[in-house]
Amino acid sequence: MNQIYINKAIGQLLVVGFSGKQITSEVKELMQRYHVGGIILFSRNLGSPSEILNLTTDLQREAKKAGYLYPLLIGVDQENGMVRRLGEGTTIFPGSMAIGATDNASNAYHIGFATGKELLGLGINWNLAPVLDVNNNPDNPVIGIRSFGESAEKVAQFGREAMKGMQDAGIVTTLKHFPGHGDTNVDSHLLLPTISHDLQRLEEVELKPFKECIAAGADTIMSAHIYFPAMEPKEGLPATLSKKIITNLLREKLGYRGVVTTDCMEMDAISKTIGTENGAVAAIKAGADIIMISHTFERQKGAIEAILNAIDAGALDQDLIVEANKRIQGLKENYLAWGKIKFDNVNVPAFVGGNEHKALAKNVYQNSVTIVKNNGLLPLSTNQKVLAVYPESRSLVQVEEEHNMGKNLGETVREYQSFATIKQMDDLQSMDQMVQKAKQYDAVIVGTLTNSSRSREIIFIKKLIESGVSVVVVAMRNPYVLGYFPEVPAYISTYENSPPALEAAAGAIFGKEEAKGRLPVTISGLGYK
Repeated sequence: MNQIYINKAIGQLLVVGFSGKQITSEVKELMQRYHVGGIILFSRNLGSPSEILNLTTDLQREAKKAGYLYPLLIGVDQENGMVRRLGEGTTIFPGSMAIGATDNASNAYHIGFATGKELLGLGINWNLAPVLDVNNNPDNPVIGIRSFGESAEKVAQFGREAMKGMQDAGIVTTLKHFPGHGDTNVDSHLLLPTISHDLQRLEEVELKPFKECIAAGADTIMSAHIYFPAMEPKEGLPATLSKKIITNLLREKLGYRGVVTTDCMEMDAISKTIGTENGAVAAIKAGADIIMISHTFERQKGAIEAILNAIDAGALDQDLIVEANKRIQGLKENYLAWGKIKFDNVNVPAFVGGNEHKALAKNVYQNSVTIVKNNGLLPLSTNQKVLAVYPESRSLVQVEEEHNMGKNLGETVREYQSFATIKQMDDLQSMDQMVQKAKQYDAVIVGTLTNSSRSREIIFIKKLIESGVSVVVVAMRNPYVLGYFPEVPAYISTYENSPPALEAAAGAIFGKEEAKGRLPVTISGLGYK
């Protein structure tokens, strides 16, 4: 077979990332010399909408100059909610668990469609979403509110609608993380998780959303860096590198004929075990089509060289490269064409960050915010003396990025009660003194972002309750924290700390908005759902 064809076919299997808001010399080399098939963008690449559109246009211009048959796949993790790459000038849409809390799957479709429109309007043609993980482990550090809920049926239904919405907008979608990342208590960015359930349980829960979305026309599926001993006898071998999972289960048993992409091969579960470059070869042997290397130029080039060397040494069948390339080109043919890309007089469409999308998002947020518990404390009167204590905005896992945090809870409370006292949690010099001062207020609103019972936020809330203070807890991420203080008089879950979610919560606290959400997970031992 023609070596030039094989070299280009190998390049098409690579999706690479880079730093900066302009195309780099390294990316140009990867495109001109290796014909890499796609680019993944992160917040580090994404400025204003016009900057994003200029970058994606430049990337496609470089690909056309390099003689690509089809345009680049340009992808992004725009799950919305806590995993949101787009920034200022674009619409803040609710994430999966917030949408799940609306109990209305049509919201998943409409948010998916609007998200897809904005992405495509900025030259991004591939979304690494929706998340089909069933979050049935309250201690899961990396999925949690990225999931639609704990019910396999709900995740399947909402995931299918989200997928169809993005597809109808013209966006390539990705179901992740196969065969399921919901029941882990380890972040695969840092360690290799293990899910030890038997095959029957996996069929009934973890695999159900994937099976239903495959039947509905999945574009791509992302593998999980997780070890499943029920399906893979080799100890410690993650799904990404397992032929029994990617080929035997996904392709043969479930009948999936589309593109399989790995999660990033620089995550510690791969890079600190088999290694990124060797992992790329192993993933192709397992049945993966796209090898995602999100950060390091040397590892990106090294993976291509490792694949070439493996073919030359007879350790990798080049027919696997050919078949993978056919699936990738078929995907591109379905979605991408040079005639769809405008290279001159490029302008950001008005609907990006426009009023129609903002109104849609606001409506879904208002239907998602959930008053989980209220012992007669809510609504508060705007005449009451209120203290609002909020934590410093921060990311808890690597997949989340700092720029997503936005307006804090204290500022949002002030919009409803201008004389409210607001304090940041980290500014409290003496927690016991603050608890004593809190007794002077009619109510204390405390926001939480934590996953830990040992956090400053949880300790402070417990001390307030023990002192007889009327407390309203706003869980701005993990809804399960109610389990740490079940006696709290009022508890609201927003599922994220984005400004529209906090505005909907503050409106509900002061009786200006109706909180219509329903908890999509069970808080163990309390009966809340």
